[in-house]
Amino acid sequence: MSTFGLERVFSPRTIAVVGGSSRPSSLGLAVLMNLKSSGFTGRLAVVNPNYAVIDGEKTVPNLNSLPFVPDLIVITAPAVAIPGIIADAAAVGVAGAVILSAGLGHGAGSLAETVARTARMHGIRLIGPNCIGVMIPRANLNASFAAHRPSDGRVALISQSGAIAAAMIEWAAERLLGFSGIVSIGDQLDVDVADLLDYFAQDDHTNAILLYIESVKDARKFMSAARAAARLKPVIVVKSGRMAVGARAAATHTGALAGSDAVYDAAFRRAGMLRVYDLRELFDCAELLGRGFVPRGNRLALLTNGGGIGVLAIDRLAELGGAAATLSAGTIASLDKVLPPSWSHGNPVDISGDADAARYISALDALLEDANSDAVLVMNVETAVASAEGIAEAVARRVGDRRAKNSAVAPLVFAAWAGTDERTSATFEAAGIPHFPTEDDAVRAFMYLVRYREASLALAATPPSVTSAFTPGTAAAKRVIAQVLSEGRQWLDPVEIVALFEAYGIPIVPTVAARDADDAADKAEPFLAKGLAVAVKLFSRDITHKSDIGGVILGLRTRESVADAARTVLARARSARPDASLQGVTIQPMIVRRAARELILGIADDPTFGPVIVFGRGGTAVEVINDKALALPPLDMNLARDLVGRTRVSRLLAAYRDVPAVPADVVPLTLVKLAQMAADIPEIAELDINPLLADETDVLALDARVAVRKPARLFAGQTRLAVRPYPSQWEGQLSLRDGLRVAVRPMRPEDEPMVEAFFKRVTIEDLRLRFFHAVKQFSHSFIARLTQLDYARAMAFVALDTQTGEMLGAVQLHSDSLYQTAEYAILLQSDLKGKGLGWALMQLLVRYARSEGLKRLSGEVLIENTTMLSMCHELGFTAAKEPTDHRVVNVVLDLSLPVADVVGTDILIRQGADQSGATAMTR
Repeated sequence: MSTFGLERVFSPRTIAVVGGSSRPSSLGLAVLMNLKSSGFTGRLAVVNPNYAVIDGEKTVPNLNSLPFVPDLIVITAPAVAIPGIIADAAAVGVAGAVILSAGLGHGAGSLAETVARTARMHGIRLIGPNCIGVMIPRANLNASFAAHRPSDGRVALISQSGAIAAAMIEWAAERLLGFSGIVSIGDQLDVDVADLLDYFAQDDHTNAILLYIESVKDARKFMSAARAAARLKPVIVVKSGRMAVGARAAATHTGALAGSDAVYDAAFRRAGMLRVYDLRELFDCAELLGRGFVPRGNRLALLTNGGGIGVLAIDRLAELGGAAATLSAGTIASLDKVLPPSWSHGNPVDISGDADAARYISALDALLEDANSDAVLVMNVETAVASAEGIAEAVARRVGDRRAKNSAVAPLVFAAWAGTDERTSATFEAAGIPHFPTEDDAVRAFMYLVRYREASLALAATPPSVTSAFTPGTAAAKRVIAQVLSEGRQWLDPVEIVALFEAYGIPIVPTVAARDADDAADKAEPFLAKGLAVAVKLFSRDITHKSDIGGVILGLRTRESVADAARTVLARARSARPDASLQGVTIQPMIVRRAARELILGIADDPTFGPVIVFGRGGTAVEVINDKALALPPLDMNLARDLVGRTRVSRLLAAYRDVPAVPADVVPLTLVKLAQMAADIPEIAELDINPLLADETDVLALDARVAVRKPARLFAGQTRLAVRPYPSQWEGQLSLRDGLRVAVRPMRPEDEPMVEAFFKRVTIEDLRLRFFHAVKQFSHSFIARLTQLDYARAMAFVALDTQTGEMLGAVQLHSDSLYQTAEYAILLQSDLKGKGLGWALMQLLVRYARSEGLKRLSGEVLIENTTMLSMCHELGFTAAKEPTDHRVVNVVLDLSLPVADVVGTDILIRQGADQSGATAMTR
């Protein structure tokens, strides 16, 4: 249900506590006391049939007896009573419930199932059960049994663990850090991580989101929410269970490499979230984010009174990928004027152990004026010469003064005071300066946020197009897979693997099948004639590991040796596996590439996130070397390059000594093709290419294994992928009134240059009607938001000139969090009005919205945009003036009603039985 109803849950006007007792240790009493002490100003009641008064509050026996309808109820009653309580809540119209109680069970027939069913039927939002509660400081809401009340701040915390939430509250209280909201979600009977990511992503009071999770239930929903949130604000995540071994039973090398935690890591990376690995690191990130600290880049200036601590900080900075800021000549000159000659004359700026507050401030002023640095870390080691507390006070005052003069660009200053005491901490906390006990903690926290910023920029980058380099033969590949499944087989044979790879343009060693020894000699002849040695391998669909029974013989150079080898491997197979069906042998040329690197590529299947792409160093010791990286498909070229770059073997792809470099994009393009295969063919359970040879010429698969099965589970959109792929089935043509035929397809991430050029062909007036104000320039980030769509939540269709490929117009929709109502927008090239293009695009969008199960399509139209209003009227939209802005008309189409047909407009869309069509250009 996403964010539906959560505003009333998190900002309730009326609350009822249901359950509890007068016992000092009771859950209900603790919650009631927290609610009362939090300053909640709305109406508060207690429901309990067993007590007349609790904590001075008169009780009522049930919700029906209340004189008002509570927005929120907080339930601390025994588990067996909760289904009845939720039924009563539904009857009186309660908006939401926080269920602190545990013991509702799981699965069919449980109390939890009954509670969830009733809540869904009546639109009641549930937090929990088995949670510590909800705290929204700005709403004076503390519906929890936490020991302390958090203060108001700009960071939201979402936690699957009540203990973790409690620990964060205690830590933040000591550091005077506040929260925009803390939600402990427990068993996630209704409201889950994705719902809360959606909510806090849109919350104006939240600048960053901290997340503690143990598992994800709905991968598609989680990925959509996480990707949307991370594009708006930092999302920092800690996940427990990192050491779980989820790949022990895998049948391929690829499956063994793709452990459960590694897949979560890939999911977080794809979403643009920043992963940290323990609570200390989460606290450190919160220290910076809670005080509004987001670095502009990775260049750090360090100011210290101790050379040793400065060098340690620089070492750690370099180790983590940061950069020591290069001091400008002007900064060095300024520092020379205010520092003794013995200062370090570089970064770190060591101002000597006898530095007092005045020297610190003079140096800090100079560093803050240097455009070569993105942040300044001020460090201090206490000495008997100068007061560490006094220096901290001076630094805090100077930072405060600079903020007051230019609050829009506050100086990015943080501190590391070795041996800091409570008074120094209080000084920094009061000034809102992030501070850490060691230089290591400070630099690590800084670099975590640098990594987040870099990842955000990378995700928003426009990927290059691969449409001209790669057109998959999906239909041919599906025929191969269908034949295998129809015969009840799990593994593709070598010939079928070649056909599959050829359909996706993945080079593979030629493989031919032979029935017997004589046929093998004949089939080997073309290879032998070229001077190539050949390999003879057993061909049996019942024997997967052929080498285990001596079923592989290499280095054959004559017809006679090939025939003898075929007889030998067949005899060995009959002896070792008399039960196996033997199809004969396969013949492959022996490939020798002197400078080739051995890689592994594959598809593994994760029970939560579905298909996962694996890349790394290949060969016989692949698990021992364990040099691998994972990514969720589909991939574009940027994502594929990142996947390659996260491995050690990527360094070997460059030239070294007398070994030429592998062409830059041949390996990433192969990964894109493999990801495309995973998107198109959900029947592929596991796929293993090991080794894939890569040299200065190209790549070549020497050996591969492919396991298939009928997919037991599909996400919406007929695909197992956690990230919904590009919907190629919606590609087609539009035939307009004057006979003009234009191509139409969904928007792709690489369309940014095309969209930018299109905007230049639209008049200022048409842009004003579309965006409600005159727009002269469009930034990269603005266009990226239009082109880099999450197809699980949004769609945009572009119309293209079939001759030039230029963009002629576009229509888009973005759904609400319930995926029931979507808001549309449309824009055409200004000289194409009146040709029926707008009609055709709107009809296409309506058709798409209906196919997705959306209930309503809405839009906002300026009242002077009479052309759009007229079209909406004829398409069946209702119209009403916006109450708060009479310049705007709200139009709404009920998608359950038939849409008006437009004479002279023909929409030809390729929508066959295959609804899993996807291309790799999907972020």
